[in-house]
Amino acid sequence: MKMFLAFFLCLLATVSGQWDTHMVPGHSTIVHLFEWKWADIANECENFLGPQGFGGVQISPPTENAVVEPRPWWERYQPISYNFVTRSGDEAELADMISRCNAAGVRIYPDIIFNHMTGPAEFLTGTGGSTAEPNNKNFPGVPYSAIDFNPSCDITNYDDPYNVRDCELVGLKDLAQSTDYVRAKIAEMLNRLIDMGVAGFRIDAAKHMWPGDMQVILDQLHDLNPDHGFNPGSRAFIAQEVIDFGGGVVSHTDYLSLGRITEFRFSQEIGRAFRGLNELKWLVSWGEGWGFMASGSALAFVDNHDNQRGGGDILTYKQPKNYKMATAFNLAHTYGTPRIMSSFDFDFSDQGPPADASGNTVGPGFNADGTCTNGWVCEHRWRQIYNMVGFKNAVEGETLNDWWDNGSNQIAFCRGNRGFIAFNNEFGTDLVENLQTCLPAGTYCDVISGDLEGGVCTGKSVGVGNDGVAMILIGNDELDGVLAIHVNAKL
Repeated sequence: MKMFLAFFLCLLATVSGQWDTHMVPGHSTIVHLFEWKWADIANECENFLGPQGFGGVQISPPTENAVVEPRPWWERYQPISYNFVTRSGDEAELADMISRCNAAGVRIYPDIIFNHMTGPAEFLTGTGGSTAEPNNKNFPGVPYSAIDFNPSCDITNYDDPYNVRDCELVGLKDLAQSTDYVRAKIAEMLNRLIDMGVAGFRIDAAKHMWPGDMQVILDQLHDLNPDHGFNPGSRAFIAQEVIDFGGGVVSHTDYLSLGRITEFRFSQEIGRAFRGLNELKWLVSWGEGWGFMASGSALAFVDNHDNQRGGGDILTYKQPKNYKMATAFNLAHTYGTPRIMSSFDFDFSDQGPPADASGNTVGPGFNADGTCTNGWVCEHRWRQIYNMVGFKNAVEGETLNDWWDNGSNQIAFCRGNRGFIAFNNEFGTDLVENLQTCLPAGTYCDVISGDLEGGVCTGKSVGVGNDGVAMILIGNDELDGVLAIHVNAKL
């Protein structure tokens, strides 16, 4: 009987592992510290992310990339070898960061590229000194040679799965994951990171690889390292970049068996809603009711490092009021695993991170209120966002209930009897309503406008009656169109 139980538990871990973020209890939410240096991330885990209850960090690709002048952000997505040396730091700094973040209760998820190597060039040098002749498909730093790549062709037809998966995405040299050698080199690189203590991976350009090839690679991965607090037999969390707005021959459904998937429709539709292009009242059926993939399969985000540069309906830090509302909704709702973006300021789409005259990344500095300097936006350090991570932690496991709307762009709902949130996206109209908060009687601090500090609210306070009802006020001209209270913010 004991042997059967052990086998069953091992099987359960294998089956569910690639969807499990392995976050420490009491922590939630992934933040993408885009282009941060490893040493800065380690400090951030210890000084801010861990204490504020964040669950994990998506880090920029750790594999050596080609140096591309004038150092655009996308050079990180042109690997030249599988050595761990980038402008974020070297392998020793990477290992130190992973260890320190795990000790602080914050998991690490590297962004990983193994669909391709670099784009076309006669000769390139990498961030760690490796060289390559991409036009000859010669990458001695791995090593890969021409036999390890698919024949060169451009992706021109998204109705042809062979063209999408076997040809070159924007000219990037497409690896042949169908070969045992390539599979083994990729798995070897991923296993080095697992042994260092990472909790999982975000897999770039998964849509451009065959699911069967990816499965063979993932099957070769080690269990997560128990020396970093993971349960024995735990499998790496997998989040796959599959851009699917419906109707394409390559669908996210092809990848559901491998792990979670980036739900780009979430990003598009939440942007439309909080830009005022769709009434908030329709968010009552948010999630699967909007045709999204199942909640347990989705990585949910307002924006990411790609689409925040693409314009359209995507909300970014450049529309701060709307962005904070959309992020608060993402963190208050039950749908998906939320990932929030932490950006550097940019004026044009190719712009790289803040750097000195030699091209070395300059890390963030901090103002007295904790917000960032040196060209870093650091949305995760905005009070309205990090306090909503605290809200999410406070309501973990609770249902979404007691929905209210005004028939247009004012909405509110409870999370069980532990949290309440309200939004006013009505142009020119205040929200002034007696609403059911589902909370025990008492006075609560609105965690959007302030904090609970020293027994007082630094922002708004909300008095809840014995019946759970409170007067909720959100003026249309306020800087933030949202109010949130929860059991851990009670006076």
